Amino acid sequence: MSDDLVDILLTGLGETIHMVIISGLIALAIGLPLGIILVVTKKGHILGCNGVNKILSTIINAIRSLPSIILIVILLPLSRLIVGTTLGTNAAIVPISIGAAPFLARIIENCVEEVEWDKIEAAEAMGARPYEIILKVLIPEALPALVRGVTISIIAIIEFTAIAGAIGAGGLGSIAIRFGYQRFRNDILVATVIILIVLVQLIQFTGDFISKYINKKRYKVDER
Repeated sequence: MSDDLVDILLTGLGETIHMVIISGLIALAIGLPLGIILVVTKKGHILGCNGVNKILSTIINAIRSLPSIILIVILLPLSRLIVGTTLGTNAAIVPISIGAAPFLARIIENCVEEVEWDKIEAAEAMGARPYEIILKVLIPEALPALVRGVTISIIAIIEFTAIAGAIGAGGLGSIAIRFGYQRFRNDILVATVIILIVLVQLIQFTGDFISKYINKKRYKVDER
């Protein structure tokens, strides 16, 4: 493999990591509160409001129902409005973030729902307000599951970046298409696939390690 090709692959890897980090942070900033709201506004919960829950749930389902490539294309005008272009990594971050946020919100919803109701009732009995229950009970108790959920979402964002590469977003997906598929270079296709597999494995390993560490630390505290 030539030095030029190595440079191209490293550039693509850097662009992919850039998109994943920024999109992941934005998606988390949107998806975390959305997921928590989906839980606490359910009937009988601490902020039960069935109307708000149904409206929010419908919007999230509508966004999630769109195929990734279609969602990215639909949101390209928004990218042009925000970053001034529809090409490149910064332009791709906008649709990737918006596409990943509802997915992350649903995962967070499922994680937070696993918190035992007895612990919520105990907090209410002690006079805790809803925001205190969210910050001191729901999130801490669901933290290991939340870490695993965020890990899954980051891996999904990597898939988003690969798809976005088909429409000029840059990254490994773009390299696989422009230098591999279009030029009939199977070696480049294989190289990008291997890099993506390694990247996903590293993220999954890190997420699992952090989740297990939190659980282990929690058990030690409980034993005391």
